[in-house]
Amino acid sequence: MLQEESDLSLTIAQIVQKLKGSNLYAQLERQAWASLQRPEIKLESLKEDIKEFFKTSGWEKKLQNAVYSELSVFPLPSHPAAPPEHLKELVYMRKAQGSWEKRILKSLNSMCTELSIPLARKRPVGEQKELLNKWNEMGTDEPDLSLFRPVYAPKDFLEVLINLRNPNYENGDSLSFRTHLGLIQVPLKVKDIPELKEFFVELGLTTGQLGIDDSTQVPPELFENEHVRIGQKVLVEQDSAAAQQYIRQGSPTALRAELWALILNISSQPEDILYYEQLKTNVIQHDLLVDSLIYKDVKLTASNDDYYFVFEDYLYQVLLCFSRDTSVLAHFAYNSASPPKSYIRGKLGMEEYAVFYPPNGVIPFHGFSMYVAPLCFLYHEPSRLYQMFREMYVRFFFRLHSISSHPSGIVSLCLLFETLLQTYLPQLFYHLREIGAQPLRISFKWMVRAFSGYLATDQLLLLWDRILGYNSLEILPVLAAAVFAFRAVNLMEVTSLAAAEAVLADLSTLKVMPLLQIFLFATVT
Repeated sequence: MLQEESDLSLTIAQIVQKLKGSNLYAQLERQAWASLQRPEIKLESLKEDIKEFFKTSGWEKKLQNAVYSELSVFPLPSHPAAPPEHLKELVYMRKAQGSWEKRILKSLNSMCTELSIPLARKRPVGEQKELLNKWNEMGTDEPDLSLFRPVYAPKDFLEVLINLRNPNYENGDSLSFRTHLGLIQVPLKVKDIPELKEFFVELGLTTGQLGIDDSTQVPPELFENEHVRIGQKVLVEQDSAAAQQYIRQGSPTALRAELWALILNISSQPEDILYYEQLKTNVIQHDLLVDSLIYKDVKLTASNDDYYFVFEDYLYQVLLCFSRDTSVLAHFAYNSASPPKSYIRGKLGMEEYAVFYPPNGVIPFHGFSMYVAPLCFLYHEPSRLYQMFREMYVRFFFRLHSISSHPSGIVSLCLLFETLLQTYLPQLFYHLREIGAQPLRISFKWMVRAFSGYLATDQLLLLWDRILGYNSLEILPVLAAAVFAFRAVNLMEVTSLAAAEAVLADLSTLKVMPLLQIFLFATVT
């Protein structure tokens, strides 16, 4: 009990400290001073009167949303009863993450050396003007990127996860874990289907859902009309927690952009637009090696996608600005990764001359631009699109490419996927394993990209509704397992990895919600 109380007071103190540095704090302070001029504010009841003023003027709700937003990303305190091997587990995970980061940086530096290109340079004035003039049509630019290669692809990262081991379990301490025949050999606690049913209770067969055409309980159009009406009410109330609960049943298309912004506590203030313009100026003035990696990635992925090729210019703008945004570094406080460092020329190894590179601490990999592409359907104003992507990244997407024991971390997601398949579709799992087509080798790329580029956009947005609604990425492995279950008959007939991949090559016709519901709630457990 005492431990819980001290954890809570520590959390409160940290959130207060964080909010004190925010723009909201300054606004609240200004409002409090301004309210002193109001006749209803009395000196003898000053504190209560100002609280009442904040309540009636809507500022209390803004403060609640800000606190709720901070709590959503706050690291969970380590359990006091956690056995010592779990604490050591973090050590080996961090070690693996550290050596992976070194590999990425080495790959980046060797590309630098091979191509004789600096990591960063100031653009000449002529080049700055040229870039500024074509800022809204960068997709027309065709720089020669043939010599550039992605620093890594998801399959390289998968190999690292496959080789991950907890040294405490090397001697076979965990009998139950030795029966796990998948590629991930790390003993982490993941949910089983009964626990997933409880966690995703709002996705049940008796609850109305957007994304299901033939709900048996209520005619779909009746449910949709009522759901839209409630959604509009949630938006009027401007309550982040209510929006998050509401979106678990899916978001109406017309309200989605506003609901997501409310959940992530994003309101486009003039200072946010100014900040985006400053990042843009930084892009115009300085050329980074990662810019070429971003160009290459967009050309290789989104530009070839039937849904997303029209957003090519938006993708360049958002990703180039993102690479310069030092506010992204704050997420490393709850990320197992560390931002990569580089040194000013001629000062190698001297810590006082070390700088984070790129400035946001995130080196893009093959497929990175697909995190942004779906958001382009919802937000057409660049600074707002940028804010949404940045918040989605620091809250969710970073977990998909860093090694940690978090339940939404990629290691746990892979283990959850393999455990679900091995437990509930054992014949299929063993068959694929025997023919050398480990299921994770196929599904990993879906999960790392949060299914972006694999599902039809309307289905992807329904899936991302649930990621935001449950503040968790655990829905990704559940959907991946559901896809295998759906194609199980065909998969039982394949005899090679290539054939299995062919069966699962096109997911664009799949409907997300029926698959999830059947797998979670209509499967005999």
